[in-house]
Amino acid sequence: MLLKTLLIAGPALVATATFADAQELPQRIRDAGTIVAATNPNYAPIVYKDPATNTLQGLDIALGEAIAAELGVKVEWQETEFVQMLPSLQTGRVDMAMAGMSDLPSRRETVDFVDYMVSGAQFYTLKALSENITGTADLCGKRVGASRNTNWPKDIAEWSQENCEAKGLAPIEVIGTEGSVDARTQLKSQRLDAAVQGNETLPYFQNLEPDTYVLLGEPFTRSLAGIPFLKTEEGVQIREAVQGALERLKESGRYAEIFAEYGLAANEIDAIALNQGE
Repeated sequence: MLLKTLLIAGPALVATATFADAQELPQRIRDAGTIVAATNPNYAPIVYKDPATNTLQGLDIALGEAIAAELGVKVEWQETEFVQMLPSLQTGRVDMAMAGMSDLPSRRETVDFVDYMVSGAQFYTLKALSENITGTADLCGKRVGASRNTNWPKDIAEWSQENCEAKGLAPIEVIGTEGSVDARTQLKSQRLDAAVQGNETLPYFQNLEPDTYVLLGEPFTRSLAGIPFLKTEEGVQIREAVQGALERLKESGRYAEIFAEYGLAANEIDAIALNQGE
Protein backbone atom coordinates (compact mmCIF):
# COMPACT_ATOMS: atom_id res chain seq x y z
CA MET A 1 0.00 0.00 0.00
CA LEU A 2 1.36 3.35 -1.02
CA LEU A 3 1.04 6.01 1.63
CA LYS A 4 1.81 9.59 0.80
CA THR A 5 2.15 11.86 3.79
CA LEU A 6 1.21 15.47 3.57
CA LEU A 7 1.61 17.94 6.38
CA ILE A 8 -1.09 20.56 6.35
CA ALA A 9 -1.28 23.19 9.03
CA GLY A 10 0.45 26.35 10.04
CA PRO A 11 1.23 28.67 12.93
CA ALA A 12 -2.10 30.43 12.50
CA LEU A 13 -3.91 27.19 13.26
CA VAL A 14 -1.98 26.47 16.41
CA ALA A 15 -2.22 30.00 17.72
CA THR A 16 -5.98 29.80 18.12
CA ALA A 17 -5.91 26.91 20.59
CA THR A 18 -5.28 26.96 24.30
CA PHE A 19 -2.84 24.87 26.28
CA ALA A 20 -5.78 23.35 28.16
CA ASP A 21 -7.30 22.10 24.87
CA ALA A 22 -4.05 20.37 23.92
CA GLN A 23 -3.98 18.69 27.35
CA GLU A 24 -6.95 16.59 26.29
CA LEU A 25 -4.80 14.63 23.83
CA PRO A 26 -2.41 11.80 24.78
CA GLN A 27 1.09 12.88 25.77
CA ARG A 28 2.75 11.44 22.65
CA ILE A 29 0.53 13.55 20.37
CA ARG A 30 1.13 16.69 22.45
CA ASP A 31 4.87 16.04 22.36
CA ALA A 32 4.85 15.53 18.58
CA GLY A 33 2.56 18.49 18.02
CA THR A 34 0.68 16.56 15.33
CA ILE A 35 -2.31 14.26 15.08
CA VAL A 36 -2.12 11.80 12.18
CA ALA A 37 -5.24 11.29 10.07
CA ALA A 38 -5.85 8.88 7.21
CA THR A 39 -7.79 10.20 4.24
CA ASN A 40 -8.51 9.34 0.62
CA PRO A 41 -8.97 12.06 -2.04
CA ASN A 42 -11.59 10.13 -4.00
CA TYR A 43 -14.71 11.66 -2.54
CA ALA A 44 -15.27 15.24 -3.70
CA PRO A 45 -16.31 17.59 -2.19
CA ILE A 46 -15.59 15.72 1.07
CA VAL A 47 -11.95 14.95 0.18
CA TYR A 48 -10.30 15.59 -3.18
CA LYS A 49 -7.22 17.13 -4.77
CA ASP A 50 -7.17 20.55 -6.34
CA PRO A 51 -6.21 19.76 -9.96
CA ALA A 52 -4.25 23.00 -10.22
CA THR A 53 -2.11 22.57 -7.10
CA ASN A 54 -2.41 18.82 -6.34
CA THR A 55 -3.14 19.72 -2.71
CA LEU A 56 -5.78 18.10 -0.53
CA GLN A 57 -9.06 19.98 -0.40
CA GLY A 58 -12.59 19.38 0.82
CA LEU A 59 -14.91 19.50 3.78
CA ASP A 60 -13.06 16.85 5.78
CA ILE A 61 -9.71 18.55 5.19
CA ALA A 62 -11.03 21.92 6.36
CA LEU A 63 -12.84 20.34 9.30
CA GLY A 64 -9.79 18.27 10.26
CA GLU A 65 -7.57 21.34 10.27
CA ALA A 66 -10.13 23.19 12.39
CA ILE A 67 -10.21 20.30 14.88
CA ALA A 68 -6.41 20.27 15.07
CA ALA A 69 -6.34 24.02 15.62
CA GLU A 70 -8.90 23.69 18.40
CA LEU A 71 -6.66 21.08 20.06
CA GLY A 72 -3.44 23.06 19.66
CA VAL A 73 -1.71 20.70 17.23
CA LYS A 74 -1.15 20.30 13.50
CA VAL A 75 -2.77 17.59 11.39
CA GLU A 76 -0.65 15.25 9.30
CA TRP A 77 -2.64 13.69 6.45
CA GLN A 78 -1.76 10.23 5.22
CA GLU A 79 -3.33 9.26 1.90
CA THR A 80 -4.57 5.72 2.41
CA GLU A 81 -6.68 3.30 0.41
CA PHE A 82 -10.17 3.33 1.88
CA VAL A 83 -10.10 -0.39 2.74
CA GLN A 84 -6.86 0.15 4.66
CA MET A 85 -8.10 2.95 6.90
CA LEU A 86 -9.34 0.83 9.80
CA PRO A 87 -6.32 -1.52 9.60
CA SER A 88 -4.10 1.58 9.70
CA LEU A 89 -5.84 2.63 12.91
CA GLN A 90 -5.38 -0.82 14.38
CA THR A 91 -1.66 -0.90 13.60
CA GLY A 92 -1.10 2.59 15.02
CA ARG A 93 -0.07 4.20 11.74
CA VAL A 94 -2.79 6.85 12.18
CA ASP A 95 -4.76 8.30 15.08
CA MET A 96 -8.05 8.77 13.21
CA ALA A 97 -9.51 8.74 9.71
CA MET A 98 -11.46 11.44 7.88
CA ALA A 99 -12.93 10.37 4.56
CA GLY A 100 -16.70 10.58 5.01
CA MET A 101 -16.75 7.04 6.43
CA SER A 102 -20.22 5.69 7.20
CA ASP A 103 -20.86 4.82 10.83
CA LEU A 104 -22.07 1.22 10.47
CA PRO A 105 -22.81 -1.29 13.25
CA SER A 106 -20.41 -3.79 11.64
CA ARG A 107 -17.56 -1.29 11.81
CA ARG A 108 -18.32 -0.49 15.44
CA GLU A 109 -17.16 -3.98 16.38
CA THR A 110 -13.61 -2.60 16.26
CA VAL A 111 -13.94 1.21 16.39
CA ASP A 112 -16.08 3.99 17.83
CA PHE A 113 -17.40 6.78 15.61
CA VAL A 114 -17.81 10.46 16.33
CA ASP A 115 -20.64 11.33 13.93
CA TYR A 116 -20.46 14.72 12.23
CA MET A 117 -22.40 14.57 8.93
CA VAL A 118 -25.73 13.30 7.56
CA SER A 119 -25.78 11.58 4.19
CA GLY A 120 -28.31 9.85 1.96
CA ALA A 121 -27.97 7.36 -0.91
CA GLN A 122 -29.14 8.94 -4.17
CA PHE A 123 -29.97 7.27 -7.51
CA TYR A 124 -28.78 9.08 -10.63
CA THR A 125 -28.27 8.39 -14.31
CA LEU A 126 -26.82 10.02 -17.41
CA LYS A 127 -28.76 12.74 -19.14
CA ALA A 128 -28.27 10.66 -22.31
CA LEU A 129 -30.21 7.79 -20.69
CA SER A 130 -32.87 9.92 -19.01
CA GLU A 131 -35.44 9.54 -21.79
CA ASN A 132 -35.86 5.87 -20.87
CA ILE A 133 -35.06 6.26 -17.16
CA THR A 134 -37.24 9.12 -15.99
CA GLY A 135 -37.61 8.10 -12.34
CA THR A 136 -36.79 5.44 -9.80
CA ALA A 137 -39.65 3.21 -11.02
CA ASP A 138 -37.72 2.72 -14.26
CA LEU A 139 -34.75 1.18 -12.43
CA CYS A 140 -36.38 -2.24 -12.01
CA GLY A 141 -34.52 -4.72 -14.21
CA LYS A 142 -31.69 -2.25 -14.82
CA ARG A 143 -27.97 -2.40 -13.93
CA VAL A 144 -27.26 -0.09 -10.99
CA GLY A 145 -23.76 0.33 -9.58
CA ALA A 146 -22.31 1.64 -6.34
CA SER A 147 -19.03 1.42 -4.45
CA ARG A 148 -18.60 -2.00 -2.85
CA ASN A 149 -16.74 -0.27 0.01
CA THR A 150 -20.03 1.22 1.19
CA ASN A 151 -23.40 -0.05 2.36
CA TRP A 152 -25.03 1.16 -0.87
CA PRO A 153 -25.09 -2.18 -2.77
CA LYS A 154 -27.04 -3.65 0.15
CA ASP A 155 -29.30 -0.59 0.26
CA ILE A 156 -30.01 -0.89 -3.47
CA ALA A 157 -30.90 -4.57 -3.11
CA GLU A 158 -33.29 -3.79 -0.25
CA TRP A 159 -34.89 -0.97 -2.26
CA SER A 160 -35.29 -3.36 -5.18
CA GLN A 161 -37.02 -5.95 -3.02
CA GLU A 162 -39.54 -3.39 -1.77
CA ASN A 163 -40.11 -1.44 -4.98
CA CYS A 164 -39.51 -3.95 -7.78
CA GLU A 165 -39.80 -7.59 -6.71
CA ALA A 166 -42.69 -6.96 -4.31
CA LYS A 167 -44.63 -5.56 -7.28
CA GLY A 168 -43.79 -8.46 -9.57
CA LEU A 169 -41.17 -6.50 -11.49
CA ALA A 170 -37.66 -7.60 -12.42
CA PRO A 171 -35.09 -6.91 -9.69
CA ILE A 172 -32.32 -4.40 -10.05
CA GLU A 173 -28.99 -5.97 -11.05
CA VAL A 174 -26.71 -4.58 -8.34
CA ILE A 175 -23.09 -4.14 -9.43
CA GLY A 176 -20.34 -3.34 -6.93
CA THR A 177 -17.72 -0.91 -8.21
CA GLU A 178 -14.24 0.04 -7.03
CA GLY A 179 -15.56 3.39 -5.89
CA SER A 180 -17.82 6.23 -6.96
CA VAL A 181 -15.35 7.35 -9.65
CA ASP A 182 -15.46 3.84 -11.15
CA ALA A 183 -19.27 3.88 -10.97
CA ARG A 184 -19.41 7.13 -12.94
CA THR A 185 -16.90 5.76 -15.47
CA GLN A 186 -18.99 2.63 -16.00
CA LEU A 187 -22.13 4.75 -16.27
CA LYS A 188 -20.56 6.94 -18.95
CA SER A 189 -19.57 3.85 -20.94
CA GLN A 190 -23.13 2.56 -20.36
CA ARG A 191 -21.99 -0.62 -18.67
CA LEU A 192 -24.37 0.68 -15.99
CA ASP A 193 -27.81 2.16 -16.47
CA ALA A 194 -27.71 4.12 -13.23
CA ALA A 195 -25.62 4.50 -10.11
CA VAL A 196 -25.84 5.47 -6.47
CA GLN A 197 -23.68 7.73 -4.37
CA GLY A 198 -24.10 10.07 -1.44
CA ASN A 199 -26.35 13.07 -1.95
CA GLU A 200 -23.56 15.21 -0.48
CA THR A 201 -21.36 14.55 -3.53
CA LEU A 202 -23.65 14.77 -6.55
CA PRO A 203 -24.15 18.57 -6.71
CA TYR A 204 -20.36 18.92 -6.96
CA PHE A 205 -20.19 16.63 -10.00
CA GLN A 206 -23.25 18.23 -11.58
CA ASN A 207 -21.40 21.56 -11.41
CA LEU A 208 -18.15 20.00 -12.60
CA GLU A 209 -19.79 18.24 -15.56
CA PRO A 210 -22.87 20.28 -16.55
CA ASP A 211 -25.69 18.49 -18.40
CA THR A 212 -24.19 15.08 -17.67
CA TYR A 213 -26.06 13.62 -14.68
CA VAL A 214 -29.74 13.53 -13.73
CA LEU A 215 -30.91 12.81 -10.17
CA LEU A 216 -33.67 10.22 -9.80
CA GLY A 217 -36.09 10.83 -6.94
CA GLU A 218 -34.99 11.74 -3.44
CA PRO A 219 -32.32 10.12 -1.22
CA PHE A 220 -33.65 6.71 -0.21
CA THR A 221 -31.54 6.18 2.90
CA ARG A 222 -30.27 8.25 5.80
CA SER A 223 -26.85 7.52 7.21
CA LEU A 224 -24.28 9.22 9.41
CA ALA A 225 -20.64 9.77 8.54
CA GLY A 226 -18.19 9.67 11.40
CA ILE A 227 -14.54 9.76 12.43
CA PRO A 228 -13.39 6.31 13.65
CA PHE A 229 -11.22 5.76 16.73
CA LEU A 230 -9.86 2.66 18.41
CA LYS A 231 -11.63 1.39 21.52
CA THR A 232 -8.33 1.31 23.44
CA GLU A 233 -7.61 3.60 26.38
CA GLU A 234 -5.60 5.92 24.15
CA GLY A 235 -8.17 5.70 21.37
CA VAL A 236 -10.91 6.78 23.75
CA GLN A 237 -8.78 9.69 24.94
CA ILE A 238 -8.24 10.88 21.36
CA ARG A 239 -11.92 10.36 20.52
CA GLU A 240 -13.10 12.40 23.51
CA ALA A 241 -10.70 15.22 22.63
CA VAL A 242 -11.83 15.32 19.00
CA GLN A 243 -15.51 15.11 19.94
CA GLY A 244 -15.05 18.01 22.35
CA ALA A 245 -13.31 20.03 19.66
CA LEU A 246 -16.13 19.36 17.19
CA GLU A 247 -18.73 20.39 19.75
CA ARG A 248 -16.90 23.66 20.36
CA LEU A 249 -16.64 24.28 16.60
CA LYS A 250 -20.38 23.72 16.29
CA GLU A 251 -21.12 26.08 19.16
CA SER A 252 -18.87 28.79 17.71
CA GLY A 253 -20.45 28.59 14.25
CA ARG A 254 -17.22 27.53 12.53
CA TYR A 255 -18.66 24.06 11.80
CA ALA A 256 -21.59 25.62 9.91
CA GLU A 257 -19.24 27.96 8.05
CA ILE A 258 -17.17 25.03 6.77
CA PHE A 259 -20.25 23.11 5.61
CA ALA A 260 -21.62 26.21 3.88
CA GLU A 261 -18.27 26.79 2.15
CA TYR A 262 -18.66 23.42 0.40
CA GLY A 263 -22.38 23.78 -0.29
CA LEU A 264 -23.26 21.12 2.28
CA ALA A 265 -25.48 22.99 4.73
CA ALA A 266 -28.19 20.33 4.20
CA ASN A 267 -25.77 17.67 5.43
CA GLU A 268 -25.04 19.23 8.83
CA ILE A 269 -25.81 17.02 11.80
CA ASP A 270 -28.07 18.44 14.51
CA ALA A 271 -25.63 17.48 17.28
CA ILE A 272 -22.22 15.81 17.30
CA ALA A 273 -22.94 12.23 18.37
CA LEU A 274 -21.26 8.96 19.29
CA ASN A 275 -22.03 5.68 17.48
CA GLN A 276 -25.49 6.67 16.24
CA GLY A 277 -25.24 5.24 12.72
CA GLU A 278 -27.63 2.50 11.61
